[in-house]
Amino acid sequence: MKINNQNKFYTSISKYYSEIFPYNPVQLQFVKTRTGELAGKQILDIGCATGELAFQLANEDAKVTGIDLNTDLLQQAQSKKAPLNVKFQKGNMLELANDFHPAGFDTVLCFGNTLVHLQSEELIQKMLAGVSYVLKPGGHFLLQILNYDYIVGEQVSELPVIETENIKFIRKYIFDENSPLVRFQTDLVLKKENTAISNETLLLALKSKQLKELLEQAGFSNIERFSNFKKEPFGGKHLPLVVSCRK
Repeated sequence: MKINNQNKFYTSISKYYSEIFPYNPVQLQFVKTRTGELAGKQILDIGCATGELAFQLANEDAKVTGIDLNTDLLQQAQSKKAPLNVKFQKGNMLELANDFHPAGFDTVLCFGNTLVHLQSEELIQKMLAGVSYVLKPGGHFLLQILNYDYIVGEQVSELPVIETENIKFIRKYIFDENSPLVRFQTDLVLKKENTAISNETLLLALKSKQLKELLEQAGFSNIERFSNFKKEPFGGKHLPLVVSCRK
């Protein structure tokens, strides 16, 4: 996995991250429908970015640990006035077993297409083993990536543009029929500065069947797939893939 390229990408957009990807309340509701009452629950948020979801979970009295590889995003999370029951630290999703005690979390989250930054099934297997290690028996693992069944099958070359008063975020895919990786190209247009920040990184186009098999191999059960955080049925021409499973 080319961490440096991916880290460079997130550093370059870190100042604008919360504007590009604002907090989505339906994520919190999804977590609550899976885990029930959040008060007192120990939750690990993998790829926490600027901490928007972690803060909302903490406001529900969960005890939240957010990890991310990018120090610029973490600094933003750490700079905000936070309740005592949330903490942020630099962490690699491949090093969970080294960074945390076994069976320390009731729930582990991995949203925002974070998982497919791991560029092989072998790396995802290692990550899932780490999630299983830090989860309590019966604990929930909740994740969200994009629906690569649809994206690859239909050769979706451009995702919807994200635009606000200040920025325009353009996202494109370039496919290689001989590789499971896709080239993810982005242009962040800064309107007031009249400049653009361009990046490219590789992502693993992980299909839903592959993901389900990897979760089963890692010992997870009660695997459910949805088309969004509202738990609508998976399948068809939609961009999200949301998964709920248990250890």
